[in-house]
Amino acid sequence: MLIVVALGGNALLRRGESPAAATQRANLRRAAAALAPLADAHQLVVTHGNGPQVGLLALQSAAAHGPTAYPLDVLGAESDGQIGYMIEQELSNCLPRRAIATLLTQVEVDPADPAFAAPTKPIGPGYDAATAGRLAAEHGWTVAADGARFRRVVASPEPRRILELATVRLLIQAGIIVVCLGGGGIPVATTPGGAICGIEAVIDKDLAAALLARELAADALLLLTDVEAVFADWPQPACRPIRQASVRELRARAFAPGSMAPKVEAACRFAEASGRPAFIGALDAAAAVLAGRAGTRIDRGAAA
Repeated sequence: MLIVVALGGNALLRRGESPAAATQRANLRRAAAALAPLADAHQLVVTHGNGPQVGLLALQSAAAHGPTAYPLDVLGAESDGQIGYMIEQELSNCLPRRAIATLLTQVEVDPADPAFAAPTKPIGPGYDAATAGRLAAEHGWTVAADGARFRRVVASPEPRRILELATVRLLIQAGIIVVCLGGGGIPVATTPGGAICGIEAVIDKDLAAALLARELAADALLLLTDVEAVFADWPQPACRPIRQASVRELRARAFAPGSMAPKVEAACRFAEASGRPAFIGALDAAAAVLAGRAGTRIDRGAAA
């Protein structure tokens, strides 16, 4: 089977961890070990997030360059290279006989997307209210509450087209494990004259992974995170894991907008468009999630 795997932020940083390189590498070693059994049996395309990393790079760039700080598309490309390098190396250590390639991936968005008027995507570290307010004033950032902390939020437009899709297909045909679409892809727009240019945004990685899985006609979309499944009635004491559901059933429920909601929407989009299953579950249980022994399975039609 061809499986598109979207690694959540916990593959790089667990909640509360500092973004040190050694910490990220240790977490990626664990992620690679969880993916290796899948790669032995299936063709994998691996995508990943970059929120903490691109936020840290933005802070460093603002401190060093002020008004000429690098834009988010360039910082996204930098973080994708950094993370892709570590994922590729750790997977290679687990799968020494497999060829693995990391591909910087541009994703076209619409410059008129309403998301540019209402930034919602958190990037970078969390701050207390006073620090967040000071940084917002200094850098012209928009900040918003993220749990008990505050984070910078940026525009997150809909992914429309993956520019390197043909290259991804060629790598798959050659039997190569592909690491691509980091951070949802590098956001770009096309000018009226047909030129490609970067744009100031961060694309939701799960929605981009769903688009990639649809375009590749993947057999499954696997969204791996730090919770065991999608939960009904979260965070109430009586909440329960949903083991299998239809698109209609999940869309009738409400989920946390900054965490589970994008994953559920991505899973629903893929299942609805392709008729193939999507799965959401814990990274450490990746093989069990794909086999239906853990996590949540989402199908287009009624749940079995």
